[in-house]
Amino acid sequence: MEYLLNLGILFCIYGILALSLNLTVGMAGLLSLAHAAFYGIGAYAAALGMTALGMNFFVSLALGAVINISAAGIVGKILSRWKGDYYAIVSAGLSIIVFSILLNWKGLTRGPLGIFGIPKPVIFGYAIESNTVFLVLCLIVLAIVFVLYQWLDHSTFGRAAKAVREDEQLASVLGYNPPRIKSILLCLSAIIAGVAGGLFASYIAFIDPSTFHIKEGIFLFTIIIIGGLASSRGSVLGALVLLSLPEVLRFIGLPYEIAAQMQQIIYGAALVLMMVFKPKGFLGKYRI
Repeated sequence: MEYLLNLGILFCIYGILALSLNLTVGMAGLLSLAHAAFYGIGAYAAALGMTALGMNFFVSLALGAVINISAAGIVGKILSRWKGDYYAIVSAGLSIIVFSILLNWKGLTRGPLGIFGIPKPVIFGYAIESNTVFLVLCLIVLAIVFVLYQWLDHSTFGRAAKAVREDEQLASVLGYNPPRIKSILLCLSAIIAGVAGGLFASYIAFIDPSTFHIKEGIFLFTIIIIGGLASSRGSVLGALVLLSLPEVLRFIGLPYEIAAQMQQIIYGAALVLMMVFKPKGFLGKYRI
């Protein structure tokens, strides 16, 4: 039972991350690989807020949101000079910078030693120690983010974002402000990724920089490509498929070393096959 609860919690966290990344990539059309950075900032803000500052879990999430909004504003300003592939390359570089800060600022983050003893959330004096209750919390957050994505997708703002994605110059002529729309989506995406990071830190009770390497950003990118760009249901489906895959390999009985390598090979093969035969993903609305 604990095994299934663990999978359920991780699925919720990665579902939240996939939905947040799809706001940037699917809705805004920005090929960002900086998402692991926002995820890491949220996780470290929650961890340090609770362990070093004695904050409540939700207050520490708010702290992470403030830091991520600031970071997203700076990142958005820098990345606004590039588009397409160049945007992806520069965003990957920014992700590496954040990873290096987490790894080397030992006075704050403890570097490669990580932060341990991160407490569970406390709601109205009740500490969520049970994985069952923690799963319920994660499901609630996932549902809120899912509904928020759906609302944005069908709102006037969502239609404006799609117009900017399809033809930025035409959108400008029609009176929209593409830089502002992109900035709002990037900030909202960063906030949600930070919430996922806070949930992850509190659940695992230990974090170190290796969890927030750029390869994590690439993995999240793979989730939304396979699930489908600009699709809330596709984000959730992609998270479910890619998180289930390692468990399938585990049940086959492959040795850990071989299973780990096979996992990466299968991820790569799935990505190539999807790009060739189903470039919109399972439930996507756009090609990459």
